[in-house]
Amino acid sequence: METENAVNYKFMGRSFNDLSINDDSSAFSDCNSDRSGEFSTASSQSRRLFLACTNSDNSDEFIRQLVSDLGSCSIDEQKNAALELRLLAKNKPENRIKIAKAGAIKPLISLITSTDPYLQENGVTAILNLSLCDENKELIASSGAIKPLVRALRTGTSTSKENAACALLRLSQVEENKVAIGRSGAIPLLVNLLENGGIRGKKDASTALYSLCTVKENKNKAVEAGIMKPLVELMADFGSNMVDKSAFVLSVLVSVPEAKTALVDEGGIPVLVEIIEVGSQRQKEIAAAILLQICEDSVVYRTKVAREGAIPPLVALSQSGTNRAKQKAEKLIELLRQPRSANAVASPSDL
Repeated sequence: METENAVNYKFMGRSFNDLSINDDSSAFSDCNSDRSGEFSTASSQSRRLFLACTNSDNSDEFIRQLVSDLGSCSIDEQKNAALELRLLAKNKPENRIKIAKAGAIKPLISLITSTDPYLQENGVTAILNLSLCDENKELIASSGAIKPLVRALRTGTSTSKENAACALLRLSQVEENKVAIGRSGAIPLLVNLLENGGIRGKKDASTALYSLCTVKENKNKAVEAGIMKPLVELMADFGSNMVDKSAFVLSVLVSVPEAKTALVDEGGIPVLVEIIEVGSQRQKEIAAAILLQICEDSVVYRTKVAREGAIPPLVALSQSGTNRAKQKAEKLIELLRQPRSANAVASPSDL
């Protein structure tokens, strides 16, 4: 498995080597436990859940009973058990280990393949909430969760798709899972969610794709799935609240030649130049870094960038940006001002 370093900023505890973002806020909001609102429950269920959560002994016994109920012949009992395990895992972090040790993971995974959308949704979301515990990630993956989660990405409700994307993100934080997730067919489905999902779906898909595409094999899958079109469109829409997220995903992709070609073909250069003109400091910095990557080995791309009027905003960035942004802008200006000789040898990306 080939893993490449991405830009240098903090994301979910990891740092990267190429670009320092001088902003305390992260480009990605972490995929936390389910944020979709809760299904209404009967008052007796609510009281039972409250009592179980407030007493450790009751909680252990209650969890064992719920795990047993997951295997019930009654769909209603399965639904109630999955919902209550989902809520227990969401509301008390220590319950995530208890639920896993009680043997809940495999029966919850089996619910993800259910044709009942309510049952599938609770199964997906319970697995997401359990995956928030680092100790559970390897067990969830080794228990066969990846393919059912990918199926939920394909066939589930909007909430199931969003929470499946978050769960796959969590599992991808174990490096060995990244290729397995990519080979399971997740990448095209995440690209589809990025393009066609609601705002939460787009955010969850971009975060999962960012994590998965640190692996070269997955970068190529994403490009083949047509990721450049939605990325460029989202970067061009300053009202989407997706400019930073899309740019960061793009920054991990452009190390492969196919991504550079696709970016240019989708009209990405004028969008990146506009970001350098009118974007936030962080947006300007990441846009300059991306343009530098695509121009370093390509005379043709340098010409395209220069013709889009990139030099004046880059000069401004070199004078007023962050220290790292100034360095990127200066390097890019130097490249763009190099003579473009008719006898210059084309790079492989120009051919």
